Amino acid sequence: MMAEYLLEIGLEEMPAHLVTPSINQLAERMEKFLAENRVDFESITKFSTPRRLAVLVNGLAEESEDITEKVKGPSMKIAKDDQGNWSKAVLGFSRGQGVNPDDLVEENGYLYADKHTPGVVTSEILEKVGSDVIEKMNFSTYMKWGNNTLLFVRPIQWLVSLYNDQVVPFSILEDTASNVSRGHRFLANNNIVIKNASDYEKDLADNFVVANADVRKEEITNQIDALAKENDWQMYLEPGLLEEVNNIVEYPTAFIGSFDKKYLDVPDEVLVTSMREHQRYFEVRDNQGDLLPNFVSVRNGNAEHIDNVISGNEKVLVARLEDGEFFWREDQKLKIEDLVEKLKKVTFHEKIGSIYDHMGRTKVIAEKLASHLMLSEDKIEKIDRAADIYKFDLLTNMVGEFPELQGVMGEKYALLAGEDEEVAAAIREQYMPLSADGELPESEIGAILSVADKLDTLLSFITVDLIPSGSNDPYALRRATQGIVRIIEDKNWDIELDKIIDELYPLRINGFKYRNRKAVMEFIRARVAKILEGRARRDIIDAVIATGSLDIASLTENAQILTAKSEKDGFKESVEALARVANMAGKLEGTPVIEESLFENDSEKALFKAIQAVNIGENAEENIDNLFDLAKPISDFFENTMVMTEDKKLKNNRLSLLSDLNNKAQKVADFSKINTK
Repeated sequence: MMAEYLLEIGLEEMPAHLVTPSINQLAERMEKFLAENRVDFESITKFSTPRRLAVLVNGLAEESEDITEKVKGPSMKIAKDDQGNWSKAVLGFSRGQGVNPDDLVEENGYLYADKHTPGVVTSEILEKVGSDVIEKMNFSTYMKWGNNTLLFVRPIQWLVSLYNDQVVPFSILEDTASNVSRGHRFLANNNIVIKNASDYEKDLADNFVVANADVRKEEITNQIDALAKENDWQMYLEPGLLEEVNNIVEYPTAFIGSFDKKYLDVPDEVLVTSMREHQRYFEVRDNQGDLLPNFVSVRNGNAEHIDNVISGNEKVLVARLEDGEFFWREDQKLKIEDLVEKLKKVTFHEKIGSIYDHMGRTKVIAEKLASHLMLSEDKIEKIDRAADIYKFDLLTNMVGEFPELQGVMGEKYALLAGEDEEVAAAIREQYMPLSADGELPESEIGAILSVADKLDTLLSFITVDLIPSGSNDPYALRRATQGIVRIIEDKNWDIELDKIIDELYPLRINGFKYRNRKAVMEFIRARVAKILEGRARRDIIDAVIATGSLDIASLTENAQILTAKSEKDGFKESVEALARVANMAGKLEGTPVIEESLFENDSEKALFKAIQAVNIGENAEENIDNLFDLAKPISDFFENTMVMTEDKKLKNNRLSLLSDLNNKAQKVADFSKINTK
């Protein structure tokens, strides 16, 4: 027979952002616990609200699997003493395995014990769930309560542990597991006796708790969709906000609120930020996409006294909108030049300098990028202007109150001040991407400013030895580097980032000089490799990264083409031939010098002629095909030529020939790093 097991952890209310990762972890740990104890099950259903984390294990076996295994023991050479009695080694081994020495079996010169471990009743195994599952959970945020030593996401209030209809006892601190859960904090603040594990979801629903997060989210979505349809509104349920709202309620009821139309004169971004980020409201738009003076929110309860709830929420929002309207009006009185001047006194980092200094370095980098991309004078002028002012909005009242609007307000204030549209757009786009897979800058000027800003951040922090270690990255340098790579790849810029970086190192910009070039290059290459994961084989990624180039487009293309060719005939032979060339070329001492007059056989001449015909150009696939076509001439050369001959002139000539070929191949990949086994 199959059974069901319910485990519920009742807690003080958790922050919304911790609910989903916590329930996922609980389910994963329960699955691992059952697997380690050899208990079969069909599935695990997850339940989570701000006050509880619960899992229901379905189709649970009544006992763990039996194990019969053959355990290797001592060698027959030491199995018996001189009198023919079992040695201490055998007696100790037998005792440890719980078998009689005479029952051991000889095989290939060793003794083996056939060990049988019978299954254990599942309910007994589950008594360890407190210590082996719950107490081993870890979180990004912990709380300690009372005088105990246990740390948990929030203080534990109750525990439910139910195997079918039987309580499986265990204790954590003063809390002992039972079959008693609790209803909604306000609508049914009472104990609930769960008679059977399978009744859990229904019993909680009867007490105003929608325990299944997916069901609760669907209910929220349906309620809001109904309100939108009824009022002919267009609504976007931003996934992150919907997830957050779902994790702060146990019994959702959506409702509509409103605010004065006068606030619509404030930019949409300010209103939406006030509603989404600060109040967890969903904004409302008409069929043309224009913002309306309404919002939709979700209360943790039913519709009773909903008018009071609406009124309270409207008052809180109006206070925010009043601030936004005031800041919007006052900021327009400020001058960009005055704000930029004040940035001289705003610290970027105490070891690096001010934000004004950071902008100065960014401008130099942006000019280098523009030069390599051969942009027009008009574009360069706009890049310079954007770099001169792009952080000014950090000192506006609006960004001081709503940091999420940095860049966004900069664009708006710049346009109001008469700045060029492309310059204004770049002020907003320089922050992009905002996340690992976030939206990228659309404009060329915005993309250049974003790359330059991020590159200075990377170079300057590594200069003062603030390099991320392990998972610790307080200055988001990994994200900045990933943004650089993504933008260059997205724009398909034909630039070698390593050469641009090399041009920056001799400079002293506003008294600051970059250093630790090696650490910078290693850091960037590691991020490029990370981004290429999933698109190419890991060994091939390492091979193209090893060329030393940071031409992002070429690295990506070469890695993907080589990965595609790895599945085709001839790949192994071609790569092994080029790898052999790489290994031998490294033996050359000094500069390669090839003298045709020293060639002694036709294979040397043929390889020389074939190498001369290979030019590494812009067509990546053609480059690789041309290198792969050298497999036969290379093979013939090694078959007919003694490279490491005692004649020094002949040896160096042959090594020079291989070095010339390897120099060309190294522009594509270090083929010695590609695995062909």
